[in-house]
Amino acid sequence: MVVTIERADDVAIIWLNSPPVNALNHALRTELAAALEGAEKDAAVVATVLASRLDSFSAGADIKEFNQPPSSPTLREIIEQIDTATKPVVVAIGGIAFGGGFEIALACDARVVTEGASLALPEVKIGLLPGAGGTQRLPRLIEPAKALKFISDGNPVKGRQVLDDDIADELVSKENLIVAAVAKAREIVSSQVRRRLSDVRVQAGTRQAFEVAAAAILKTQFDNPQMEAIVSAIRDAYEHPFETGMRKEREYFDRLKVDDRSKALRHAFFAERSSGRTPSGGVARICSVGVIGGGTMGAGIAMAFASCGVPVVLIETDEAAAKRAIERIGANYAHSVKRSSISEAVKTENLGRITAAVDYSSLRDVDLVIEAAFEEMDIKRQIFGKLVEVTKPTAILATNTSYLSVDEIAAASGVPERVLGMHFFSPANIMKLVEVVHGTHTRAEVIDAVVTTAHRLGKIPVVVGDCHGFVGNRMLARRSEQVDRLLLEGASPEHVDLALTNFGSKLGPCAMGDLAGLDISWRMRRATGRRAPVADALVEAGRHGQKTRKGYYRYGEDGRTPISDPEVTALIEAVSKREGVERRSIDRDEIIDRLILPMVNEGARILNEGIAARSGDIDVIWMHGYGFPRWRGGPMFYAQTRGLPAVATRLKELAAATGDNSLQPAPLLQELAATGANFS
Repeated sequence: MVVTIERADDVAIIWLNSPPVNALNHALRTELAAALEGAEKDAAVVATVLASRLDSFSAGADIKEFNQPPSSPTLREIIEQIDTATKPVVVAIGGIAFGGGFEIALACDARVVTEGASLALPEVKIGLLPGAGGTQRLPRLIEPAKALKFISDGNPVKGRQVLDDDIADELVSKENLIVAAVAKAREIVSSQVRRRLSDVRVQAGTRQAFEVAAAAILKTQFDNPQMEAIVSAIRDAYEHPFETGMRKEREYFDRLKVDDRSKALRHAFFAERSSGRTPSGGVARICSVGVIGGGTMGAGIAMAFASCGVPVVLIETDEAAAKRAIERIGANYAHSVKRSSISEAVKTENLGRITAAVDYSSLRDVDLVIEAAFEEMDIKRQIFGKLVEVTKPTAILATNTSYLSVDEIAAASGVPERVLGMHFFSPANIMKLVEVVHGTHTRAEVIDAVVTTAHRLGKIPVVVGDCHGFVGNRMLARRSEQVDRLLLEGASPEHVDLALTNFGSKLGPCAMGDLAGLDISWRMRRATGRRAPVADALVEAGRHGQKTRKGYYRYGEDGRTPISDPEVTALIEAVSKREGVERRSIDRDEIIDRLILPMVNEGARILNEGIAARSGDIDVIWMHGYGFPRWRGGPMFYAQTRGLPAVATRLKELAAATGDNSLQPAPLLQELAATGANFS
């Protein structure tokens, strides 16, 4: 049994015990409904306490049941059972109460919590709103403007803050939780008054503050359908009786379940949960790290580890470079202090964990080495040849290369079973994505240790195979090719960027190229014998992006704000003429199709080759590494939303119209389109 009943004299204690987190699945709901009914019918019981045998009270709905039809008793029916009981119900919370778990708590007469309590309504993060009364009860418990923030953020409120926010009635020690909850239940019995939030009216005097908060949220979150629904639902709490508000909340919930943007957000949530590889057994703990190279990327990697309490040895080529690396890291931490994201004390602690050195022998005791040197194969071969001589036999050797062959680098080490890619994204101390690249000979336990370590850093690791550019940059190359061709054929950088920002991205590809530095991809093309006529001409004219105050755009005093530049227009037109390309007007729909669909096509090839295990992994990489709009679910999910037959047909049309045979649908895409199947 997952629900049991005990008695504390005349108070029934209903214990939830369904490891690991008391997910509100059908089995738990069925037993809970029976226990509540038993307590209600027992004449010797005057009140009920809901509690948990686990650290969590309840983490909410069971995600395994999410796409299944609801089965009775539903969560709403359980909550209605609590709300209509003739005897008080008090909840004791010593850990997590998320989603439906918190909505159960809101239906109770009182909430007694400990410092370990963590309460949240996180449905917003999967494109939904609370669907079992959260939008109606919470604004009756606390100020509606605060309730709006709580629901729209979806972030937990913990410990004393729960009491300070008036969500809980009492804050007690863990040891005293049940005793205090029983006492609270008896206190309510003595008062002879139920404390049901369904009986409370929202105070009209709080309306103005709520509307100001609502306007601010809708201004910045206009692309997220759940935000509008949340605002409307709380507004209904002002304007309608409780029962009407509950009905309308369910209508909003049901509408969101079928909304494409909401579906995309749910896909993103589940894809993120699936993307990290599950360790196969005991995992070696990484307790110390070495980083080769103290440039922008190496410094960011060192900061990511130091900020999580891991000592770092940072290797540079000479003492001057080592000093500059530490100064760079110190400046980054100082900026964080200035923004109040960390304290001066934390800055000092983090810097104290980083030691700069020039001698590779300083790496002899570290558990993991991450190479972040220049993207040149000869340099990386030399580094890995040295590493095997100075590191201990159990040390994991990782390269942060963004596109070079991990297998080739691993071969230079002589211990390929210990080598893998750990591709961070810049700035590495902020960006969450890490592509974990397994080589042909990489041991499973090495991959597991690195994935576990990435999670420990708060990163989102995605395990991928070894090929040029792995997943993200391999697909980006297809988009970059189309950007150059669109510019040759008649589009301007402004039109290309506007099309993609209207699609939902924060930056267009030209602005992003200027930010990253156009010379980086130019060097890569030179090394691999590829051309991008427009981008190459910009670099060769000294236009490297923001770092030179000119790239696709001109940059003013702040060095950040892009300004259209007639010189770029003239340069592009000259390159088009030189390449024999007749320029034309290109509409926004064609720009979007040529930026997105070739990436989908390459994603299909990547799946077919086994470089990515799941289409969702590709989506996670693009959402977290390249800013693909989350409410579109990633490129592969977007393609499925459009329909794979339509995507395949459009690619054929574009290939015919442009003469670009690389746009012909990939075999897997054609196969899925023909059979009516999807990537996942």
